[in-house]
Amino acid sequence: MSKITKSRTIEEIFRGQQTSDGAGVKLTRLLSSNLQRRLDPFLMLDCFGSDNPDDYIAGFPNHPHRGFETVTYMIEGRMLHRDSQGNEGLLENGGVQWMTAGRGLIHSEIPQQKNGLMRGFQLWLNLPAKDKLIEPWYKDFQQPELPSYGSEAEGLKVTVIAGQSHGVRGAVQREHTEPLYLDVMLAAGKRFEAAIPARHNAFIVVYDGRVEVAGTEVAATQLALLNNDPEADGVSLTASEDSRVLIIAGKPLNEPIFQHGPFVMNTREEIIQAFQDYQAGLFA
Repeated sequence: MSKITKSRTIEEIFRGQQTSDGAGVKLTRLLSSNLQRRLDPFLMLDCFGSDNPDDYIAGFPNHPHRGFETVTYMIEGRMLHRDSQGNEGLLENGGVQWMTAGRGLIHSEIPQQKNGLMRGFQLWLNLPAKDKLIEPWYKDFQQPELPSYGSEAEGLKVTVIAGQSHGVRGAVQREHTEPLYLDVMLAAGKRFEAAIPARHNAFIVVYDGRVEVAGTEVAATQLALLNNDPEADGVSLTASEDSRVLIIAGKPLNEPIFQHGPFVMNTREEIIQAFQDYQAGLFA
C-alpha cells in the first residue's frame, strides 16, 4: 500500500448532542449547523444505536427533502425505505442507502425489527447550486456489493463507500464534492493510512474502540475534525484497541448554505419556494 508523507492532525474533538428525530428516534447529532461551513460540503451527521426498541421502533415516517443527498449506513439492523418516486429498498447489516433529494421527494425509513440492536449513521452531503433541482435518485448497496480490501483475519479491512482508497474505487463517485467515505476495521496495534487531498475538509468518527492520530487519542463515539494542513497528504491512524472508524472527506463547494429543516438551498427565497412547492404537492 502506498504511504502518505505527512498526516493531518486533530484540530478539535466533538462528542455530539443527544437528540431525537423522526417519530422519536433517539440519536446523537455529531455534525450540525455549527460545523457546516468548516466541514463544507457536509451538512449533518447523525449516529443512532440502541438495543431498546422504544428508542427506534417508530422510525422516520414520511417527510420531504430538497437540495442535498442523504447517505444512510446501517451497521446493524434492518430499515425499509420508500419514497414518492416509487423506490423501495430494505437496508440490512452493513448496507448503504444513497439518496439524491434534488428538486424534492418525500420518503420514509421504518425499522423492520421489533427488538435487537439497530446501529448506523446518516450523513447529509450538499449539492452544488447548479444541481439543487436535479431529478431525484436513489440506490441501495447491500454489504456484499460494497467494494472493500483487506480482511478481518489480517486485522485490517476497509469498506470503500465513496471515493477511492489504495486503488479500490468506491460504490459512489461525485464530481463536484469528491466525497471519500471509508469504514475501517483495525485490530489493536494496527496502523492505517488514507490519502486525502489537501483542499478537502475531513474528519473521522470512531464508533468502536479507540485510535490515535498524530499523538491524539480519539474514543468512541467522537467526531475528530482533521486540520487543514496544506503539506499533509492524508491521515494516519493507529488502533489502541480493536476499532471501527469512519474516515470522511470532501471538496468544499464554497457556496452559501441556507437551511430550514429538511430543505437546504442557497438563499432564503429558495427555501420559501421549497415550502411552497411541497405544499402544492410538487414533491409527489
